Amino acid sequence: MSDEQLIGPEEAVSIREGIAAAVLGTPDGLAESLEHDPAGYLRLVAATRVGAEETSRLLREAVQGARAAGHSWDTIGRILGVSRQAAQQRFAAKGAAAAKGATAGGPGAPERRVLTPLTAFDEMAALAEAGLEGWHVVDYGPYFHVVEASDRPWEHRRVPFAVGNRRRRMEAEGWVSVGAGSFPWAYYKRPLTPEV
Repeated sequence: MSDEQLIGPEEAVSIREGIAAAVLGTPDGLAESLEHDPAGYLRLVAATRVGAEETSRLLREAVQGARAAGHSWDTIGRILGVSRQAAQQRFAAKGAAAAKGATAGGPGAPERRVLTPLTAFDEMAALAEAGLEGWHVVDYGPYFHVVEASDRPWEHRRVPFAVGNRRRRMEAEGWVSVGAGSFPWAYYKRPLTPEV
């Protein structure tokens, strides 16, 4: 199984063109500068480096998402065109260590708990239950969410990576972003308002 079997050739071309358009189109005047300014090519290298770093980050998070959805290292390796061992060595999350570090708090800090193991299919139910009991998410990673105790109930949402207008609309509705997002998801929380 290869990525070409999971997405069609036209979709692959569209993704490649979209990435190239983002790299060329985001820095103001970059594409036009390539016609007459040698320094434009240095800006192109810098913009492409940012694009490569971002696609590498997205790939890591997509692999972690596939693992959280229950897919094996063997399947992921086949899609990436590498062995199971190579995929695991490159992309295995350091989730347990991150979760332990996230729960550390100083004296007088609110109590924290780690909800684990969680998958993409059960994490929102676990957060809904914890939220009704007064816990809100403060950190997360592959297979876990760190929640903190409070004196009120909370609601949590997971939405496809929110940018621009969607993020502003959610924030206007009182949602608070948790972390930097974990492609393809962004996580939000807000306190539940008591019914009148």
